[in-house]
Amino acid sequence: MIRVILYDDVEQFRETMGLLLDGTDEFSIVGQFGNCESASADVALLKPDVVLMDIDMPGASGIDGVRMIRKKNQAVKIIMLTVFDDNRNIYDAIRLGANGYVLKKSAPSAIISAIRDVYEGGAPMNSSIATQVLQMFAGMSPGDENYGLTEKEKAVLKSLVDGNSYKMVAAALNISIDTVRTHIRNIYEKLQVNSKSEAVAKALKNRIV
Repeated sequence: MIRVILYDDVEQFRETMGLLLDGTDEFSIVGQFGNCESASADVALLKPDVVLMDIDMPGASGIDGVRMIRKKNQAVKIIMLTVFDDNRNIYDAIRLGANGYVLKKSAPSAIISAIRDVYEGGAPMNSSIATQVLQMFAGMSPGDENYGLTEKEKAVLKSLVDGNSYKMVAAALNISIDTVRTHIRNIYEKLQVNSKSEAVAKALKNRIV
């Protein structure tokens, strides 16, 4: 059973999604909320596998919700489920740690497939969203400021940006996990961040790698 939390300020949409998911044997809605101001605490308490996050909500936005969740939890999968398909929202959501980006106008079967896909480790996106993501990243070039990172530290950071675990970083760069941890401590200090998600976000925002 895939446990799902839904954040959306439109009650009718929450009810529709609840009926859609609870009507299957595969999914269970464990929480529905009209805002995401307590998103981090909600995730800690309800332990979902997947979070469906709208963007435009009263109080904290869905982008803020992703940020709050990622400060405490790197494992839960987050899909932005929204009407917004503009570059800024897409970029911010992915930069802060969203695993997928799906438009509300998608067919119900496509939304179900997206939840299943992200749960299994995928990164579901509508084709139009994927095209914009490719265009955004294709236009990026390394920035002038590298914060004093060594070539090895930049290689470790690039591997983190690619979504690799510490073990995978160690294997890819042919170094020990302890060495990876040492590099990551140095990276955090130089970038003035406190977590993997913040380091990845800063690397993307400032085009460090």
